[in-house]
Amino acid sequence: MAAQAYTLGKREINHYFSVRSAKALALAAVLLLAACHAASRRYRGDDTCEYLMSSGRFLGEKVWQPHSCMMHKYKNSEAKNCLIDKHIAFIGDSRIRQLFYSFIKLINPQVKEEGNKHGNIPFEDKSASIKVDFLWYPEVNGSMRQRIKSWTEAATAKPHIIVAGAATWSIKIHNGSNEALTQYKINITSIAPLLEKLAKSSDVYWVLQDPVYEDMLSESRKMITNEKIDAYNEAAVRILNSSSRNSKAKVKVFSVSKLIAQETIMKSSDGLHLLESSRETNAMILMNVYCNKILKPIDGSCCQPQPPLTLIQKLAFCFFSLSVIGYLIINLIHRNNYRKNKSCPDLENGEEKKPAISTPTVSTLEMLLHSFCKLGLIMTYFYLCDRANLFMKENKFYTHSSFFIPIIYILVLGVFYTENTKETKVLNREQTDEWKGWMQLVILIYHISGASTFLPVYMHIRVLVAAYLFQTGYGHFSYFWIKGDFGVYRVCQVLFRLNFLVVVLCIVMDRPYQFYYFVPLVTVWFMIIYVTLAIWPQIVQKTSNGNCFWHFGLLLKLICLLICIYFLSYSQGTFEKIFSFWPLSKCFELNGNVYEWWFRWKLDRYVVFHGMLFAFIYLTLQKRQVLSEGKGEPLFSSRISNVLLFISLVCFLTYSVWASSCKNKNDCNELHPCVSVVQILAFILIRNIPGYVRSVYSSFFAWFGKISLELFICQYHIWLAADTKGILVLIPGYPMLNIMVSTFIFVCVAHEISQITNDLAQIVVPKDNPTLLKRLLCIAGFFSGLLLFSAIQDQSRH
Repeated sequence: MAAQAYTLGKREINHYFSVRSAKALALAAVLLLAACHAASRRYRGDDTCEYLMSSGRFLGEKVWQPHSCMMHKYKNSEAKNCLIDKHIAFIGDSRIRQLFYSFIKLINPQVKEEGNKHGNIPFEDKSASIKVDFLWYPEVNGSMRQRIKSWTEAATAKPHIIVAGAATWSIKIHNGSNEALTQYKINITSIAPLLEKLAKSSDVYWVLQDPVYEDMLSESRKMITNEKIDAYNEAAVRILNSSSRNSKAKVKVFSVSKLIAQETIMKSSDGLHLLESSRETNAMILMNVYCNKILKPIDGSCCQPQPPLTLIQKLAFCFFSLSVIGYLIINLIHRNNYRKNKSCPDLENGEEKKPAISTPTVSTLEMLLHSFCKLGLIMTYFYLCDRANLFMKENKFYTHSSFFIPIIYILVLGVFYTENTKETKVLNREQTDEWKGWMQLVILIYHISGASTFLPVYMHIRVLVAAYLFQTGYGHFSYFWIKGDFGVYRVCQVLFRLNFLVVVLCIVMDRPYQFYYFVPLVTVWFMIIYVTLAIWPQIVQKTSNGNCFWHFGLLLKLICLLICIYFLSYSQGTFEKIFSFWPLSKCFELNGNVYEWWFRWKLDRYVVFHGMLFAFIYLTLQKRQVLSEGKGEPLFSSRISNVLLFISLVCFLTYSVWASSCKNKNDCNELHPCVSVVQILAFILIRNIPGYVRSVYSSFFAWFGKISLELFICQYHIWLAADTKGILVLIPGYPMLNIMVSTFIFVCVAHEISQITNDLAQIVVPKDNPTLLKRLLCIAGFFSGLLLFSAIQDQSRH
C-alpha cells in the first residue's frame, strides 16, 4: 500500500505540473518581476549610491549588506590605485576623527591612532601622492565656515573629497538647550551654499550624527540624548541642498552610519564612539561610494553605472532581432499557405476537398530561427540580470545552516524519486546522470551559500569537480574504445554541445572564454583523449580482441600521456608558452595572462587519466566476464565484495577526515590531484558492488544530471550575480522566497537552453560529410570575424 501510494503521488505531481507548464510560469514570473523592478526604479530612482549611503542591514555580526547592491572590500593596493594624486579632507569632531583613522588604514594598515586628539592630524602616502587631512572643528560655527569658505576662494586645488559632520559638542557645551539647536540651524544654513559650491567640483559628504547608548554615557555627556541628535540630524537634512537644483552640485548625506550605530553602539566603551569594526564598515562604504565608479570592481555593484554596449554586443542584438523578425515573417507565410490549402473548393462538384497533409511542415530554416528567437529572449534575461541595473544584487554570506540544510533537503527529495534502472552495469547512463545531478546540486548550493570560505567544504567540492572530469575521461574513453568512431562528426557534435552556450555568453555578456573555466577544461581534455586514442596505432576493443599485445600498446599510450601531464604540471613556463600563442591566447587568457588557466588545469591534472585507466580496466574485466552485473547480484563474490566495500568505506572516510582537517588551502591543493581519485573510486565501488544499490537510481538527481552543464554555466549570471561574486535578488526583503523564485526560473532556463542546444546541434552539425565541411567553413568564418571585431573592440577600449 505504501509503495502504491508513493507511485501515485509521483504520478499526480508529474500530471499536474509538467516541464512545459513550469516554463510558462517562469516566463510569466520574469515578465512580472521585470515590470515591477522597472516601475520601482522609475519611481524611487536607480542611484545605488543613495542606497549605499542610506540603507542596509547586517549579515551576521560584522558583514554589512547595502540595500539592492554589492559592496566591494578594498585592499590597500586598490585604495591607493583609486586615490592616487588625491587630497581628502575630514572636518569635524571626534567621531569624524575616528572615521578619518579608519579611512587611512585602508591605505596604510600600519597607521596608529596617535597625535593631538583635539587638533589637526595630517597623513600622506608619498608612494601614491595621497594626502589625507583631519581638521578639528567640533562645532558647526564661524570657524568651520571660514575654513570651508577658504576652499571655495582658494586659487590652489581644492580637496577632491570632503567629509564633514559635527553636532554632539554643540549639544554638550550648551547643555542641550533649544537655543543651541537654533544657532546650529543658522550656522549650517550659512555653510550649506559653500558646500554646494564645492560639490560642483569635489565630492562632498555630510555625515549625520550616530545615536548614543545613553545608559553608558558619562555624567558630562548625559545631555547628549538620541532625541537631541535626531533633531540636529533633521535640521541638517532639511537645510542641505535646499537651494541646489543641480543634482551634480548636491552635498551627499551620509546617513548609513546611523543604521550601523543602532546595531552596535550598545557595545561601545563610552556610549558615544563606535566600535572599530563599525568605523571600518563606514570607511569601506565611503571608499565604495568614491572608488567603485573609477575601478569598477566586479563585486562592487553599488555606485557603478550600467556598462555601455560593446560593438560585439550590438551586433548580437541586431542578429537576435533579425532572427525574431525572420521567424515571424516565415511563420506568417507558412500559416497563410496552410489556411489556403486546408479547405479548397471542388468547382465541379461544389464540395470542399480536404488536403492530403493536415499539418503544416516546419522547414530547417524555421526551426533554426525559432531556436535563435528563444535564445535571444533568454539572453535578454541574462543581460538584464547581470549587466543592466534592473535587478538587485547582494553579497554572499556563509553560515553552516545555509549550506547543510539545503543539502539535507535535496537528499530527501532524491530518495523520494528512487526508481529501478533499465540496466545494471557499472556506471550505467542512469547512474552517471544521477551522479552528475546530485554533484551539480551540491556545487550550486556551495556557490550560492559562499561556502568556499569554509575549507573542509571547499576540499570536498574540489573532489566533486574532479569527479566530473573523471567521468569525462571514463565516458569518452569508453565511447572511443567500444565504438572505434574517430570521425569528424563525433568530434564536432561534442565540441558544439560543450561550447555553444559559453560562446554565446562570451558575446552577450562580454566575458572571455576562460571566464567559464570548466568548459575550456573539459573541451581541452576531450581533445587530449581524442588525440591520444586516434593517433597511430588506433587501438580499440574490436581490433584488440582480447590480445594482450594490443592492451600493452594502449597502456604505453596512456603512460606517454601521463608523462606529458607530469612534465607540463611542473613546467609552468612551457605550459604558458603553448597557450600564449595567438589565437589560443584569446581563448585562455584571463586578466591578460594564462596563469588562471594553468592553475585550473593543474588542480585536477591526473583525474582524467585516472578516468581513462579505470574505463580500460573495467571494460577489460567486463569483456573477460570477471564481473557479475546481473540485477541484484554483487559485483564480485561475497567475500571479495565485502572486503572491497570495507576498504572503500575506510578510504572514503579517511579522505573526508583529511579534507576536514586541512589548515592551509595551498598545501591541500598541492596534494589534491594525487589523492582525489581515492574518494572517487571509493564512491564508485560503494555505489556499484552491492547489486541492490546498483539496480536503483534517483530520477530526481538524474533529471538535473542531464542538464548539469547548462546549470553550471547559467548560474554565473541568472542565479548568482556579478559574475558569481554575489546573489541575484528578484524579490528584495524576502531571502527565502527570492531563492525559491530565482531557482525555479534558473532551472527552467537551463532546461530550455539544453533543448535549444540539442536542436541546433542537429542542424549545425549534420551527419553528411560534405555538408558538415561547408558548415565548418562557415563556423571558421564566424570565429575569424569574431576575432576581428574583438581586436577592434580592444583597440577602442585602450
